[in-house]
Amino acid sequence: MLTVDQINQYYGGSHILRNVSLQANAGEVTVVLGRNGVGKTTLLKSLMGVVPVKGGRITLDGQDITTMPPYERVRRGIGYVPQGREIFSRLTVEDNLRMGLAYRSGSTPIPPLLFELFPVLKAMLHRRGGDLSGGQQQQLAIARALAAGPRLLVLDEPTEGIQPSIIKDIGRVIRRLADEGLGQGRLAVVLVEQYYDFAAELADRYVVMERGEVVQQGLGRDMAAEGARERMSI
Repeated sequence: MLTVDQINQYYGGSHILRNVSLQANAGEVTVVLGRNGVGKTTLLKSLMGVVPVKGGRITLDGQDITTMPPYERVRRGIGYVPQGREIFSRLTVEDNLRMGLAYRSGSTPIPPLLFELFPVLKAMLHRRGGDLSGGQQQQLAIARALAAGPRLLVLDEPTEGIQPSIIKDIGRVIRRLADEGLGQGRLAVVLVEQYYDFAAELADRYVVMERGEVVQQGLGRDMAAEGARERMSI
């Protein structure tokens, strides 16, 4: 589904991403681990075209998307949940969800499956996004990214500042999306996360980053044996 091949990215004179390569397959959750400041968020912004890469190649279903603008990547099937949620606090839950359908016809309905995945959103459809709790806002951000029916879902630390009960709900949704999709085939999921236990429970594949580089990767079931947790604390 997604192949990242030797991408590099700079902020000013700082080399942020150094020859980063990874892949994400349909039906799998690929987790990206690492301490703060190692380039995880920059990697996701590069996948979305929010920041341009200075070298390397990104392909989606075999098509080169390296230089495509973000809106075109969304049209090609990428859904993005940024760190900090970034919902529209003054808009209602319904309007936030419709923002996820912005490039579709105005008559396109909100997919009912979103309310099956996140029942609380249906009950709060006409409340402003800013009136929701942090966990509810995170659910709204994920639902907004899913509204247009992506084939690849990219999430940046969805557990940050969220209560444990909602973390479990979000984990169940992510697993279901990878296993079953949205009715049009299984999704590929790229999950950046610092909460190791949450990541380990979901991971089919894992990647550990340090100083902008991939220093370790493998199968999710081998994370403990291969010392992935310890690499995060180095």
